[in-house]
Amino acid sequence: MNPEDIVAELLGGNLVILLLAGFVILCILLGVRIVPQSEKYVVERFGRLRSVLGPGINLIVPFIDKVQHKISILERQLPNATQDAITSDNVLVQVETSVFYRILEPEKTVYRIRDVDGAIATTVAGIVRAEIGKMELDEVQSNRSQLITQIKALVEDAVDDWGIEVTRAEILDVNLDQATRDAMLQQLNAERARRAQVTEAEGERRSVELAADAELYAAEQAAKARRVTADAEAYATEVVARAIKENGIEAAQYQVALKQVEALVKVGEGQGKQTVIVPANALDAFGDAFNMLKGNK
Repeated sequence: MNPEDIVAELLGGNLVILLLAGFVILCILLGVRIVPQSEKYVVERFGRLRSVLGPGINLIVPFIDKVQHKISILERQLPNATQDAITSDNVLVQVETSVFYRILEPEKTVYRIRDVDGAIATTVAGIVRAEIGKMELDEVQSNRSQLITQIKALVEDAVDDWGIEVTRAEILDVNLDQATRDAMLQQLNAERARRAQVTEAEGERRSVELAADAELYAAEQAAKARRVTADAEAYATEVVARAIKENGIEAAQYQVALKQVEALVKVGEGQGKQTVIVPANALDAFGDAFNMLKGNK
């Protein structure tokens, strides 16, 4: 065989091997898909949904299957939106909302909705207007957490067919027009004035009650003192009566004599008195008291 033919044959065989090797490498490159943790791939075969590839290494059929959509499953935040709403008591308010969501089922999101962000924003605006229209202004201000919970639940139901999970829905602010603010300020000032008057009236009433209680307490204490005095006098009278009953007239004379002696002692205790006037029967009284004391002993 001619050397040139041998070289040509060798070159031809090597070329086929190289082509086969390149084809195999290309098939591997096209058939192996490494999906990041934060994404999911939607695979189509001849224009139809074939599968959804999750994070990690995945195999597809080269030249037949095609990764058509790469969807991020990270949580997203819609731009803050402001929409007008009218409360049940006919007050115009401007509500600023913010919504967070993430895609759970990319195949639904891809094939059922074109503009996800716009669709969610429109849904939220409609639900916010409807819910605020059921409430008065005071309820909107005081029950904001309850309103947020209700809006979140309704939005989740509305976007469930899109393979989306609403993670958070927030009402950032509720603004009023200037006329409504002025009216509310006047109402607030009037309420503060009314509360101040009520507080002052309550204070005066309490002061009167305390004064009456003090007078009543003083009267009660005076009555108790009089009752104690009366009880003491009654007890003394009772003792004297019992002594008279038991000892006869001598007990009565003894008490009279003691009283006379006590009176004389008090007269003698006066300051600056050098002379004491003694009744004529004073000595007899002393004698009678002394004799009675000896008799009682």
